[in-house]
Amino acid sequence: MKKILLLVLALIPVLTFAQGFQVNLEGQKQIGMGHTGTGLVQDGASVFFNPGAVVLLPENYIQAGISPLLFKSDFNPSGTNAQYQSLNKVATPFNFYAVWGPKSSWWKLGLGVYTPFGGLTDWGKSWQGKYVLESLDLKAIYFQPTLSIKINKVLSIGGGFVYNRGSVDLTQAIPLGNSSGQDGQAELKGTGKGYGWNAGLYIKPSSKISIGLTHRSKVSTTINNSDAIFTVPASVQGGFPQPNTFTATIPLPATNSLGIGFYPTDRWTVALDVNLINWNVYKVLAFDYKTNTSSLQDTYSQRNYKNAVSLRAGAQYKANTKTALRFGGGYASTAVRDGYVTPEAPDANRVYVTAGLGYKLAKGLDVDVSFEYEHLMSRTQTNIQSQLSGTFETNVYIPGISLAYHW
Repeated sequence: MKKILLLVLALIPVLTFAQGFQVNLEGQKQIGMGHTGTGLVQDGASVFFNPGAVVLLPENYIQAGISPLLFKSDFNPSGTNAQYQSLNKVATPFNFYAVWGPKSSWWKLGLGVYTPFGGLTDWGKSWQGKYVLESLDLKAIYFQPTLSIKINKVLSIGGGFVYNRGSVDLTQAIPLGNSSGQDGQAELKGTGKGYGWNAGLYIKPSSKISIGLTHRSKVSTTINNSDAIFTVPASVQGGFPQPNTFTATIPLPATNSLGIGFYPTDRWTVALDVNLINWNVYKVLAFDYKTNTSSLQDTYSQRNYKNAVSLRAGAQYKANTKTALRFGGGYASTAVRDGYVTPEAPDANRVYVTAGLGYKLAKGLDVDVSFEYEHLMSRTQTNIQSQLSGTFETNVYIPGISLAYHW
């Protein structure tokens, strides 16, 4: 029993953020343009995309948006014709921004509240990988106050402090059946926090081009003294003391971004972004349980993630004084090495396309809508720990809407 439990707990993927958990839904205008924004001045979402550009916003902003995310994965076990699908669940990443400062001033203040990491998936209780994962509900909410300063006509800079409030609710079957043949179950549930910072540099050397460079730091997030709940047969309950808690610390990776904006005419804006995500900081996944027994030991499992890269491109066309049309797309490499793919986010290299529409409802009031389709490449893997073997394929559908008031 001890070996079985240690294997199960070593596979629990709580907070194993892969590229698939980097949500990248921080602004509707930017989503519509393929997630570009590092080298542009567009709206309050510059608090996230480039704090150095915030001071160049011609008006103050209050805006909020939501991007319901539909995540659908298929799994085909090796050597079979069986197909398992994740259940239909809708995650709700959101963003809120406020920007204020005197008009034409050399400084502005900003505040961002957004969800850069998260996930929601549910495979049910009867699929082949239930001893690896049944369901996962994961959120990371960042709070970012920001100061942006104009140095001269060409250069501006900005930076902010980041506080992360994270939560997780994960369930997983345990191969310990009761008299009715039902599996045991483990649930890890709790909240945690972490701290970080970001900074941006914005350069406008001419009316036809702009350049942005940003760094968002690693945010080590600690889930501390949170509930570890085990439902097992009465005959083995002594090995699973209740109540019990666990502690785990996960480094959310730093991101470095370079963005370029081009303005060939008054109506067209074209943008390119390149991002390097430093996932190599995520080496291990460790759980420290407050109460241990011979059956319930602390766990330490290798993750060995690698850095990931994303390439983004997009454009905006101002059809008239009220309407803007947007489109874009990109490619993102996976952070998960072969042998480490798990079903909470069966990550792979991905491609995506986006579209968007902006419309001025009234003076100072804008609505922006966006849509994104992502396709993760089919990936056949055998996990080196669980030996879960098969082919994952995932598609993601993301509509979104935001309102912005500016004055």
